[in-house]
Amino acid sequence: MIKLKSNKQIEKMGEAGKLLASCHQALKKLVKPGITTLELDQFVENFLLERGATPAQKGYMGYQYATCASVNHEVCHGLPNKKVLKNGDIITIDFVVDLNGWLADSAWSYGVGTISKESQRLLDTAKKALYKGIDQAQVGNRLGDIGYAIQSYAEKKGYSIVKEFIGHGIGRRIHEDPQVHHIGERSTGTTLKEGMVITIEPILNVGMPYITMKSDGWTAITFDGSLSAQYEHTVAITKEGPIILTEQA
Repeated sequence: MIKLKSNKQIEKMGEAGKLLASCHQALKKLVKPGITTLELDQFVENFLLERGATPAQKGYMGYQYATCASVNHEVCHGLPNKKVLKNGDIITIDFVVDLNGWLADSAWSYGVGTISKESQRLLDTAKKALYKGIDQAQVGNRLGDIGYAIQSYAEKKGYSIVKEFIGHGIGRRIHEDPQVHHIGERSTGTTLKEGMVITIEPILNVGMPYITMKSDGWTAITFDGSLSAQYEHTVAITKEGPIILTEQA
């Protein structure tokens, strides 16, 4: 069941979103060669706790960390660890903020030091694909319009889209209805209504769209070892248009 949010509830989610966005802004300065993903994870947890919030992922379905940290060919749900990031790596950091019982969710991909032109093009395209999807998050449009916009743009640029991992509704729980696919056909799927709050979070691969899982049971990686990147925002559907609750300054 899709749970529509009132303006007041969206405002509360927006407060969580602003905190999340400010944490990502701080992370930008920390993502450098020599740091570990575990250190970044600990920074995020402390950042949130110091501001009266909690990392909603920690403890969710047994997950032990405040963030997911996925490096290079890791598609998503990478486990923070003590491996040092190297110049030229790309990393996606994904986390959910719980502030006074209301949640916001955002993933962002970062280049570590100086990255290749291929990596930068992937990041630029993945980010643009996200915003192409957000542009379609209008009252009266349908979820297929979001998926179509993302898919058509990404594939035109030569990238594939991971189909197994999708966006979702969000509110007091991390995952609510509806499911938000990043591929689709125009004018299909659930109609978007005022008060819906969803995540849009496409994952683009340089190579094939297929994935496999690491033995840790969490980390998804590209089947062919190609690079992967993801950007995600939490978006409220309003009569004035989509409002990005996790937009960075």
